[in-house]
Amino acid sequence: EHAASGRAKFVRVQAFKPATAGAAAAAAVATAPAAGRSCCSPVVQLHSQRQLPVCNSSRSRVRVHASRSAGVAAKQDFRSKPANQVNVLVVGPTGYIGRFVTKELIARGYNVTALAREQAGIKGKMGKEDTKKELAGAQVVFGDVTDLQSLRDSAFSGPVDVVVSCLASRTGGKKDSWAIDYQATKNVLDVARERGASHFVLLSAICVQKPLLEFQRAKLKLEADLQAAGDISYSIVRPTAFFKSLAGQVELVKGGKPYVMFGDGKLASCKPISEQDLARFMADCITDADKANAVLPIGGPGKALTAKEQAEILFRLTGLPPKYFPVPLALMDGVIGIFDLLAKIFPALEDSAEFGRIGRYYAAESMLVWDEARGAYDADATPSYGSDTLEAFFAKALREGLQGQELGDQAVFGVGE
Repeated sequence: EHAASGRAKFVRVQAFKPATAGAAAAAAVATAPAAGRSCCSPVVQLHSQRQLPVCNSSRSRVRVHASRSAGVAAKQDFRSKPANQVNVLVVGPTGYIGRFVTKELIARGYNVTALAREQAGIKGKMGKEDTKKELAGAQVVFGDVTDLQSLRDSAFSGPVDVVVSCLASRTGGKKDSWAIDYQATKNVLDVARERGASHFVLLSAICVQKPLLEFQRAKLKLEADLQAAGDISYSIVRPTAFFKSLAGQVELVKGGKPYVMFGDGKLASCKPISEQDLARFMADCITDADKANAVLPIGGPGKALTAKEQAEILFRLTGLPPKYFPVPLALMDGVIGIFDLLAKIFPALEDSAEFGRIGRYYAAESMLVWDEARGAYDADATPSYGSDTLEAFFAKALREGLQGQELGDQAVFGVGE
């Protein structure tokens, strides 16, 4: 993924994984890992010293002063300070993962500032007071990540040592992906550098290692900009599937319906990680020096699971006889082809075709580290972290329901919304 820059870099590897989208030709994609949107690739450590350009924006210019690696190292003293003396800014704090990350940082005692929209949460249902209540313990400020001056006046009005970005496009549509996964996140990075922040923790996705979708390309370009900055250290976290993205068929199976899967249910596999475990890992990126200047693929504990194996867990927990509804992958290809054709006549349908491609991607591609040399996914090379298991999550969901696990705008075809 660094080849496009034409610059040689030293690389060290670890593993990581993404989340998936709602559902495809019914509910099958609801159990494919939906990234918020996330993807995987080996841990990459980069060393580079070069002059930095002046960064431009459509709103105004952000001037960043060049600094060498020694200068970056000098700014890393925040790791030696008590948590209550470290100022951490979280952008995207009301998103699904952002909420867990913000609360974990508060629990660890950091001085947390959370930048939110005035109408936040799923479909903008949270007002200012709702957001403040949800993120109690943080200083909640309201601003616009698409506006550089708004960022300066709100999120960066005081000193910031570390930025944790949980920004992600709400739909994965083409324009939304470049507006949020790239440009809005780049705005935050530009102002962070302008104001002298020391470290940037980026929530990316494991699937960017095989970028076939627009949101993956947008995330990958932002990763490259962050790695090339030179005056701020970084941790790029690429998680595997989130538990919530595999929960789309829990209620269907509980109600006696068949489990919908593509092909034989063995086309792809993942090592899902719980949202709380991922939040802990991201918080570790602030204190752990070995996570600095690295791309960090990360999955949950246990073996990689195919869709068929996930279904078997559900049937075992419910005590119901296994029933499956296999969907040919070619059906999804046909749907995508139709939307691509219609989009040439009706441009508004362009994102519908992209949503179809997202569903197909998660149905056919594993959320594991990709071994380029072998041309295959490698479960053993995908790092595991945490203690929460998918089986325990399914058991709780069957007992208590899925409140709080809604996919919202990230639901595909409305499944799991």
